[in-house]
Order: sequence, then C-alpha cells, then structure tokens
Amino acid sequence: MKLPSIRNLGVILAGIALLAGLIWVVVRSGPLAPPRATVTILGRADVAPILFGVGVVEARRSYLVGPTAAGRVKQVHVDVGDTVRAGQLLAEMEPVDLDQRMASSAAAVTRAQSAIDAAQAQLADNQSRHRVAAANARRYEDLGRKGFVSSSVIEGKAQEEKSAAAQVAAAGATLAGARQDLLRLGAEREGIGQLRANIRLLAPIDGVVTARDAEPGSTVVAGQGVVRLIAPDSLWIRTRFDQNRSAGLQPGLAAEIALRSRPGTPLPGTVARIELLSDSVTEERIAQVAFDTPPAGVSVGEMAEVTLRRPVARNVLVLPNAALRMRGGKTGVWRYDGDSLRFVPVGRGVTGVDGMVEIVEGLKEGDTVVVHSEREIDGSSRIKVVSSLVVTGS
Repeated sequence: MKLPSIRNLGVILAGIALLAGLIWVVVRSGPLAPPRATVTILGRADVAPILFGVGVVEARRSYLVGPTAAGRVKQVHVDVGDTVRAGQLLAEMEPVDLDQRMASSAAAVTRAQSAIDAAQAQLADNQSRHRVAAANARRYEDLGRKGFVSSSVIEGKAQEEKSAAAQVAAAGATLAGARQDLLRLGAEREGIGQLRANIRLLAPIDGVVTARDAEPGSTVVAGQGVVRLIAPDSLWIRTRFDQNRSAGLQPGLAAEIALRSRPGTPLPGTVARIELLSDSVTEERIAQVAFDTPPAGVSVGEMAEVTLRRPVARNVLVLPNAALRMRGGKTGVWRYDGDSLRFVPVGRGVTGVDGMVEIVEGLKEGDTVVVHSEREIDGSSRIKVVSSLVVTGS
C-alpha cells in the first residue's frame, strides 16, 4: 500500500482545519449560533405613571343655524372666521308669501274684533228687551191675580219673557264664538309672525362662524344648516387612550396638551369627561380633555397629543416595557434561569414616563428577564447573554 506523501498530508490537514473552522463559525456566529440577548433583573423602584393619547380639537358647543321651513336663501351676511354676537343677523330667507299672509291675518283679526263689537251690541239690546219683557210679565201676573186680565194674556207675556231670555242666551253664545274666533285668528297671526321672524337667522350665542353651508339663491329644506357656529371658549380635545393602560383614568386629572401646530409649547388642561362608550375595534377609551385657558388661534379639527400624569407608585416591582411580549393572546416575559427560557404571563400595573412598567403578578424580585434579543426566541432557544446588542466600532 502506498502511503500519502507529505504534501498530500498537509493538504488534508489544512482541509480538516478549514472545515473545523467553518463548523466553529457556523455554530458560534452563524445561523446555528445561539441568539444574543440582553437581560435585566427584576427590582423595585418608584414609577411616575403617565397616560398618553392622541386626539382632535372639537367644540363642546356647536350650532347649526338654519330655517324651520323650506325656502330659498336671500342673503348671507357673515363669512367663515367672523366673530358674531348673540342676536346678530347671520342670513335671511326669501319671505315668499309670508307678508301677504300676515296682511290677510291682520285683516281677519280686525274683522273678528268688529264681529265681537256687533255681538256685544246685540247682546246689550237683547238684555234690554228681556228686562222689559220680564217687567211686563210681572205686571200682567199681578193684574191677573186681581182679575183684570185673562189667563191667556198672562201666558202670552210670560212667553215673551222666555223668548227674550232665549235671545239673550243666543246673543251671549254669538259673542263667545266671536271671541274664540278672535283668539284663533290671533294665534294664526302669531304663528305667521313667527314664520316671518324665522326667515331672519340670528346668532344664538357669541361665537365664531366655522362654515357657510348655503349661498344666496340656493334652496334649503327645514333643518338644513346655512351657517355653522362654535363657542370658542368651549374647545376641548376628544382624546383616545389605550384600554390596556387606561387604569386610573378619571375626570379631574391634570393634562399636558401639545397641539400639532405648536409641539414645543405644552398647554395645561384637565380631563373634563370620560365617555361611557369605548371603541371596541381599536380597543381605546375616549375622554374629553379641556384647556385650562383656550389658546388663541387654535383650529377645530387640529390634532393634539395629550399626556396625563398620575400619582407616583412607590417601591414597586418594575421592568422595562421592551421586555413584554405577546404569546398565545397573553402578555408576559421570557424568564431566564441561566440555562433555559420560560414564558411567564404577567399582570401589569402603571407605566412610567421612562418606559418602566409595574409588575403586579407572575414574577418575583430577583428574577432574570430577557429584554432584547437579536431574533425571535422560544422555550427551546439557548441564548448568549450580552450587555448590548449594538456593535460599536473602534
């Protein structure tokens, strides 16, 4: 058997060394290498909890001013951005036939008053006739008892009294009917007057015009807006907060409002109201955050960022928020025992402004938890603990 030469043996040994080096590289730093990860030890600290939300500037009191009946716009006296006073004329509608109807109604009221006067005169005349008939009936009754007149004459005078009394009653009914007609016509006249007044669209409050929804010559229906107003002192932020972090959200909490137009100038505010209905799709709670002092120049619809600060939680177990993971629909962390990993569901409390999260259940003080890893890990992973995943150059 021929033995390999020294040269061939060197090549073989070099190949073996290269293969061993390649295997070492693959195992230590290649795809088969354990992922590098940073860990932290669960300890105690104070947490200054905050709630962060994004919202839109809205007006608590907004008004849509329009006619109570269909009609055509005659004139609009204000424009968007104008400041108006309560009672100021904003727009006018075409009166159509309202002026003629008012004149007709006024004439009907005058006629009804004349009918009342006539009924009163007729009643007075009938009352006078009744008094005369009653006196005659009494006199003839006395004469009949003395035998001077016959009973038929007495009965005739009594019948005349009854007829006069009936005429008085009829005249009284006529007068009452005339008065009812006057009331009815007066009510109709007042209603037409209100319709006539309603074609003048007046400002209900001191406010600012935010929209002109109709122009002169356009036809609008009852209830359709011609001008929109807001009360500038009623601006607030309709803010959405994550339901997972909304524990402790309540009216009266102090807020910092950063408008999109002035992000570097936070404005003080207060939680004015918590909506009873949350958004089940986005899993958010909705709160109204009012400005302590409404700023000048803010626009309705502007985006804003709202930060709420709650009382500090003292000496609680804390972890960086980055350590939390979602697995199987549960929130938890990867606990590292020095040799193995185990996913542990945890209960969270408040979240601090520095990103630290209070842990209320699932872990104990001194547990080691994975914070970051260079790739996804599971219970079978073997990690390499490092101080940082960032590679710094020399």
